[in-house]
Amino acid sequence: MRIAIPAEDNRGLESNVSRHFGRARYFVFVDVEDNKIKNAEVVEVPFEEHGPGDLPNFIKEHGGEVVLSYGMGRRAIDYFNSLGIEVVTGAYGKIKDVVEAFINQVLEVDPYWKEKIEREKEKEGRLRRS
Repeated sequence: MRIAIPAEDNRGLESNVSRHFGRARYFVFVDVEDNKIKNAEVVEVPFEEHGPGDLPNFIKEHGGEVVLSYGMGRRAIDYFNSLGIEVVTGAYGKIKDVVEAFINQVLEVDPYWKEKIEREKEKEGRLRRS
């Protein structure tokens, strides 16, 4: 299984899951065999701007079968699903810990991620207008 996770930086398994899926500059692709992490590869996102389907296709091209993310829009989730890629939202913390919890079926996700992201967007909007 190959898992793709948007990362805050390029430190691989030591990176934290990016809170902003669409703004992540890096993805960590983690290969799992026999319920163990076998390999992790950091890949820089090859485009500055992206449209619908660009990130799902990027992840598909790199062999991603599962995406663990904090937040993600409905359209992106639908696009991933149409490509046969499973999406788990609400994942947070250090990538290594998140992947190991997912493998062991004990991943705890933030059920309020949508509300938190909406509040962040509202706050950013107010700051820009100030």
